[in-house]
Amino acid sequence: MAQEQEKLLLEEHTEKHFTAGEIVRDMIIGISDGLTVPFALAAGLSGANASSSIILTAGIAEVAAGAISMGLGGYLAAKSEADHYTRELKREQDEIIAVPETEAAEVAEILSQYGIEPHEYKPVVNALRKNPQAWLDFMMKFELGLEKPDPKRALHSAFTIGIAYIIGGMVPLIPYAFIPVASKAVLASVGLTLIALFVFGFAKGYFTGNNPIKSALQTALIGAIASAAAFGMAKVVQG
Repeated sequence: MAQEQEKLLLEEHTEKHFTAGEIVRDMIIGISDGLTVPFALAAGLSGANASSSIILTAGIAEVAAGAISMGLGGYLAAKSEADHYTRELKREQDEIIAVPETEAAEVAEILSQYGIEPHEYKPVVNALRKNPQAWLDFMMKFELGLEKPDPKRALHSAFTIGIAYIIGGMVPLIPYAFIPVASKAVLASVGLTLIALFVFGFAKGYFTGNNPIKSALQTALIGAIASAAAFGMAKVVQG
């Protein structure tokens, strides 16, 4: 009866936690770099008095190369995490077989850190020892702090970061496709990109639990500094 009541309570209660952290993280990485790097490149070339067509061509080339590079970086990072988990899983599995008493003592120590008394955690330790797979999962999660990675995580990360970079990178280049005079196109690019950075920063703050307005202002400021630095450097070199 008690188990049925607990099950009913769990079914009625829906926790509103945000669980798409990895996807959002990849999107943040891709869009933030996509908005900033091509933006700074276009501003720098504008400062060097390049034509809009040249800036657009160079910008598209940079977006393509950047998307591939960022996507590959995301793939390798996720693959490294998966490889690390596999190595630690094998090591922990071997330790459970070779030194079970030591591993059982570690379970007891972990549980005691949560304020659980010996007479309370001993049955839990004994239950885990009877279930090697559950024991292994417990040690991976609570001793090492490692969650089993999604086997498709590396490809998903590469795709998400690459597409996000392309989306972000095309924003500062749009004005150069319609305004032939680079000195005018750069002003439109600055305005459009700063708006995009502000909106992106706001969304990033909202989804990550930070202050959206503060995040929006910080993101826009970073983009403005990057473009100003590139534009100024081009002027200095040209002069």
